Amino acid sequence: MEVGIIGGKGDMGRWFGRFFENQGYSVHIADKDEGMSLEEMGKRCSVVLVSVPVSVTTEVIERIGPVMGKDALLMDITSLKVEPVDAMLRCAECDVIGTHPLFGPEVPSMDGYSFVLCPVRPGSGKWLAWLLRILKKNGARLVETSPEEHDRFMGIIQGLNHFNTMTFGLAMTALGTDIEALKPYMTPIFEEKIRIIKEVFSHNARMYSEILTRNPYLPVILESYEQTVKELKNLIDIRDAKTLEKQLQDAGNRFPEMFK
Repeated sequence: MEVGIIGGKGDMGRWFGRFFENQGYSVHIADKDEGMSLEEMGKRCSVVLVSVPVSVTTEVIERIGPVMGKDALLMDITSLKVEPVDAMLRCAECDVIGTHPLFGPEVPSMDGYSFVLCPVRPGSGKWLAWLLRILKKNGARLVETSPEEHDRFMGIIQGLNHFNTMTFGLAMTALGTDIEALKPYMTPIFEEKIRIIKEVFSHNARMYSEILTRNPYLPVILESYEQTVKELKNLIDIRDAKTLEKQLQDAGNRFPEMFK
């Protein structure tokens, strides 16, 4: 069986290229003007994986979907699922499974990491069974859900989380913070925050920006975040430590035992 990877020169594209080769499949890549054309890939490959930036995923799906055989499988690994899955259903007659590997290209294997699956086309038993088999064999923790539920959860796990990181870093920039001057005073937690800010700002600014601006569920989440910030700032302004302490304790009691 032949597997095609669109975006095969990117970090995750290369990762999945190695992964499928290790499973014994022939892998072909398409990346901008390199590798196999999308037309040839769609006609030749039984499985095609779309691994491109969020902002161009739909455009790529619209090109590859119509040329794929009806008995093939089209997947994507985008961090958001509603938009790409809708595009795959609209543009391709083959089986469609939206996926989201919850790990980055720095990990040596998927063993122990979560892997989200959104099978959305009726009668997808053959390809879903195939994908489940190779993912389980390689130790992935499987999560099957709908594209909508995935994006709602990612609004918190990615959206709110990365928004907080961006706010933190941009506020430090606005304050003219000298990171070198802070070094002797840094706690381990603060050092980790600086490392994460550097990752978001320097290495993957496009990816994180697109994840936030394209998640349809994030604006409502950020309205709640904004209100919480206002309330917290007010307690600090009036120096009401007692009320703040109680709110923190009450919120802490609502977290599951695994976080205590």
